[in-house]
Amino acid sequence: MRQRLFADFEERDQAELGEKLHSFARELYPICRSITGAGIRETLERIGKRIPVKVSNVPTGTAVFDWTVPREWNIRDAYIKDARGHRVVDFQQLNLRVVNYSVPVRATLSLSELHPHLHSLPDHPDWIPYRTSYYREDWGFCLSHNERVALEDGDYKVCIDSSLEDGNLTYGECYLPGRSSEEVLISCHACHPSLANDNLSGLTVATAMAEFLQGRDLRYSYRFLFVPGTIGAITWLAQNRENAGRIRHGMVLAGVGDPGGFHYKKSRRGDTEIDRGATQVLKHSGEAWETLDFSPYGYDERQYCSPGFNLAVGCLMRSVWGTFPEYHTSADNLDFIRPAQLAGSLRVCIGIADVLENNRRYRNLNPYCEPQLGKRNLYRSTGGGSIGTEINARLWVLNLSDGENSLLEIAERSGLPFPTIADAAELLLDGGLLAPLPENES
Repeated sequence: MRQRLFADFEERDQAELGEKLHSFARELYPICRSITGAGIRETLERIGKRIPVKVSNVPTGTAVFDWTVPREWNIRDAYIKDARGHRVVDFQQLNLRVVNYSVPVRATLSLSELHPHLHSLPDHPDWIPYRTSYYREDWGFCLSHNERVALEDGDYKVCIDSSLEDGNLTYGECYLPGRSSEEVLISCHACHPSLANDNLSGLTVATAMAEFLQGRDLRYSYRFLFVPGTIGAITWLAQNRENAGRIRHGMVLAGVGDPGGFHYKKSRRGDTEIDRGATQVLKHSGEAWETLDFSPYGYDERQYCSPGFNLAVGCLMRSVWGTFPEYHTSADNLDFIRPAQLAGSLRVCIGIADVLENNRRYRNLNPYCEPQLGKRNLYRSTGGGSIGTEINARLWVLNLSDGENSLLEIAERSGLPFPTIADAAELLLDGGLLAPLPENES
């Protein structure tokens, strides 16, 4: 039975959906997330109000392949005060203002002593950079370059009220069982503080995708991972080394809310079903798009595609990390992501799931010459003129359904959208002209 995922999604009010996605991003935006700590736990708790999320905690010091789970970081307050007692840099105003994972500090420093611990962007003097010190104990503050050059000589009181102690690395997963134990993996990083595109867009779209798929009769099982970047994916893979073999298709979501066109980075294998399915969906999305070959740098696809696992996991983005000036700055805010782009990204994700759920091989039961479609009410009643897209799709499916070509391959060869080909196959199946191959053969 065909899963009409894309058709069901298209019936929804896209503008209203985009606003709901943006609203969830606004809810999560103020939380100070990091690779460990209370911020990521609060984020998972809020996601868990929308979809079922299993939360796992992995203790500090746990060996995960060549890495070790770090100490847990939490922060309560941080500031730099001038001689008049004014907070010239205030964590409470924006959580990007502290270098993420800064160790505790209480000191009085001269401006020259303070400068090595300050980070700014001379090329964008009104923006505040996002900086981290995950794996080297250090501390610092981030401020606009205009604020930095305006600092006067004198002493400054510095406070970072943080803790770096043994604790846990926390990640969440939502598992939606399907008819098969083979899985589709959707992964996104949940470790950045107030960055809207490079963090929250992936979280909101992945959550909405899980909401949409929940309760459906699915062919595959779906696993949604909300993990700290790099160390979180590595930890999950180390904790689930055997289960990772069930992942047949996968995709990392990141940076899917900005106004740029789509970019899909292929898996390490480069020609997997999800690579080709994503390309097929993007081709007919109506938006600008480009495919990128695999490279060993980027988001967590590089962990899933490491040679020991070599999973069929690609990465869906709009603007590519590091190529837009707002990347890892305070300009990656809620105004930078757009409701329409969030809804469009979710639409592409559902389209890719629609391909994975419905891509099968069929055998033409009437392979000797073209069957008479008219007597089966599968052809137009009046001859002449163009046959139209729907009839054209039926002819393509009949001609290429020799047990060798999948519906995705037929869509690629015909140049028609996958849903059109899948709809044609369903009609021909109902008309007694096709027989599906067993799923283990398709």
